[in-house]
Amino acid sequence: MPPTLAEVPAPTAGPRPQPQPVLDRSAPPRVVIVGSGFGGLYAARQLRRAPVEVTLVDRRNHHLFQPLLYQVATAVLSPGDIAYPIRAIFRGRSNIRVLLAEATAVDLQRRKVHLRDGELDYDYLILAPGSTHTYFGHNEWEASAPSLKSLEDALEVRRRILLAFEKAERESDLARRRQLLTFAIIGGGPTGVELAGAIAEIARQVMVRDFRSIDPREARVLLIEAGPRLLPEFAPDLSAEARRELEHKGVEVRTGEPVTYVDREQIRLNGQSIPAATTLWAAGVAPSPLGRMLGVALDRRGRVPVNVDLSLPGHPEVYVVGDLASCRDKLGRQMPGLAPVAMQEGRHAAANILRAIAGRPPRPFRYFDKGMLATIGRAAAVAQIGPLHLSGLVAWWTWVTVHISYLIGFRNRLVVMLEWAWSYLSYQRAARLITGDIDAVYPVREIPAESREAR
Repeated sequence: MPPTLAEVPAPTAGPRPQPQPVLDRSAPPRVVIVGSGFGGLYAARQLRRAPVEVTLVDRRNHHLFQPLLYQVATAVLSPGDIAYPIRAIFRGRSNIRVLLAEATAVDLQRRKVHLRDGELDYDYLILAPGSTHTYFGHNEWEASAPSLKSLEDALEVRRRILLAFEKAERESDLARRRQLLTFAIIGGGPTGVELAGAIAEIARQVMVRDFRSIDPREARVLLIEAGPRLLPEFAPDLSAEARRELEHKGVEVRTGEPVTYVDREQIRLNGQSIPAATTLWAAGVAPSPLGRMLGVALDRRGRVPVNVDLSLPGHPEVYVVGDLASCRDKLGRQMPGLAPVAMQEGRHAAANILRAIAGRPPRPFRYFDKGMLATIGRAAAVAQIGPLHLSGLVAWWTWVTVHISYLIGFRNRLVVMLEWAWSYLSYQRAARLITGDIDAVYPVREIPAESREAR
């Protein structure tokens, strides 16, 4: 029997919510969750004991802890340390079904999620597909400058970094050797800062005595940011502290200089060509292209504007969370694309679904700001938690504690703690493995046109 509609009171602030469906109680409501990132995972966990049938759809079979991808890329951790099988997370939860599939579109009128190889009916839908990388219209740069969004990306980046030192060891031409030992990271956000600091530590601490023909400490690490300062989401004093710490580690920081050309041999900025055999992309992310399949108006970055309760305007049974949602706080500021935001939004969307099933009105979303963190290397980080600004060892321990607590699975927490302890005490990296063909070329993946244009 199709659901009927019943009016509910509106929240005290923001756009008036739409009528909530009152469902036939003879069958459990069907909740489809697209995406097993932080938003989707925490929504499913909120519903794991509820009288609903949950279908969790993702094109990967694992939940990935993306904030630590750079540690796989720089040989601190192995892929299995930061990923966990989705089915294992919900083992024993009979109301949660996990499907390995790719959602391609949503039919809002018929309440169907179209998959690449089928479709799913829903009573309620939570969209949490995350984000992808964007090269701002320069897709040809991807083969020369890989990004960092998946385990495959991290392994390719690790391969390139380690191969650069191996090739330099065999190179007799000094100019070519300098080129091989030049690492350019484009983008001065948290990922770029963390990559630059980690590569500098590899060269100056980890590999110092491993080679005979080269001195790894001669490696040149450049961090390039088009904007006026690093970590633009952080307070200016913490941005300045991050820059000082990176420069202390030997990183050459260049701000206010957009890159105009990238290939496998060089980068160009301000008319200057810099020979660099390893270039990494940390400059841009775009929301999942699934948002464009909804047929609704998007913001200028391609995100879906939502009501104060995180529902889709005109469709109170559909919730959008995480990187795809354009959501503002009570002061009108855009919610940042952070893991804590997605976690809280996922839980809130699930809670509102349960309220709707019980015939109660939805509640507006209120974000509890847990701050922002970025690590710069061994015993160095910056943290902004409300009015509190931290840096150095205290910020680093805060970063360690928060990231350990967010990891899924006891084994992962234990292994990561041991790996970090070993790395801290021995200055060594346990995962310095080069996998795949040493002459392989990084594959170019198709990037949707909407992701190329989003900025």
